[in-house]
Amino acid sequence: MPSDLEFTGERFVPGIAGEIAHEHWHRYAFARRYVAGKRVLDVACGEGYGSALLAGVAGSVTGIDIDAGAVAHARQSYSALANVDFAQGSAASLPMPDASVDVVVSFETIEHLPQADQPRMLAEIARLLAADGVLVMSAPNPVEYSTARNYRNPFHLHEPDRAELAALLDGAFPFQRWFRQRRYFGSAVWSEAPGESVEAWTGDAASIDQAAPPAAMYFVVVAARTQAALPVAHVALSLFTDRAEAELSRIDAMSAEVIRQDALLHERDAELSRAAGHVKHLEEIAGARERIVVARDAELARQSAHVRHLEEIAAYREGIVVERDAQLVQLNALREAEAAAANDERDGLARALGSARHAVAAQSAECDRLERAIQAQERIIAYRQSARWWFSLPWLRVRLWWQRVRGA
Repeated sequence: MPSDLEFTGERFVPGIAGEIAHEHWHRYAFARRYVAGKRVLDVACGEGYGSALLAGVAGSVTGIDIDAGAVAHARQSYSALANVDFAQGSAASLPMPDASVDVVVSFETIEHLPQADQPRMLAEIARLLAADGVLVMSAPNPVEYSTARNYRNPFHLHEPDRAELAALLDGAFPFQRWFRQRRYFGSAVWSEAPGESVEAWTGDAASIDQAAPPAAMYFVVVAARTQAALPVAHVALSLFTDRAEAELSRIDAMSAEVIRQDALLHERDAELSRAAGHVKHLEEIAGARERIVVARDAELARQSAHVRHLEEIAAYREGIVVERDAQLVQLNALREAEAAAANDERDGLARALGSARHAVAAQSAECDRLERAIQAQERIIAYRQSARWWFSLPWLRVRLWWQRVRGA
């Protein structure tokens, strides 16, 4: 693909691989039989590769495209071809004189125009074509291209179905030959002798039948103003492959990759099966452990309930102990108070007893003294009552007198 023209999806450019290349190249290859030695107009020529392909057999080719960048690229890329020219213009307003070309080729163009402009495009093509001119065009079949694939091409403004496209053509090109284009996969048996007829079969292990044309992904229409101008259909089937068979190689590579991926998938499935067995074993272990855990949790729940019961008992006992301690504190305080009072009373009694004992001792001493005094008095009395006293009394009186005299 040229580096200065990016593929956006709006138009095909060389360098893009896959079915889109086969589809676009095949249309131009198919159209070459109708343009040999003719004046050709390629409407919406894009990058210009198709105009260059037609120029290989046509007398002259003019490519027209609305994109100035694409036109400039085409002029530069295919400047070596003397019978090719490129111009900018709209498909609904072609910048060429009336009846100036013999064949108009326009592939995958009409759906890029608004519905209102599509009749104008066909009117413009009819204006440019000579009286016996031919139109070769293609358009996507919206039933297969869009609806069946649940796909919307953002560059397609209106995709006419077969009936609508036929009605658009009927006004200017009432004589039409329709072909169906679609990717087709099967086995090919080629005759080495050219020019022989083509046969197509479909079937399976049970039966073989003639193959019907597949549902069209694209309609290719060859149309003319008159029956005589409509070219004879030289082929019932047209096949195309790229010269390097790159698409077939790509498909084979994809098939090999699918086989490889399938082998990997089988290995993965086997590994998954082993893993599933291991997982099942782990699940069984986990289940057993879960049952153990459930039993353990139940036992723990029972033990927890027992512990709570013991804690309640302990709390109750603790309450009793606290209450007992409080009572003991009160009792001790009471005992201490009673002991203090008893001690005070005992000390008072002891003091009183000491005082009483002291008084008793004093009284005892006084009693003893008095008793001795009484005894002495009794002795004196007894003595004075004796004869001896009476005999010694004068003597005593004399001695007392003498003591007083001496003392004086």
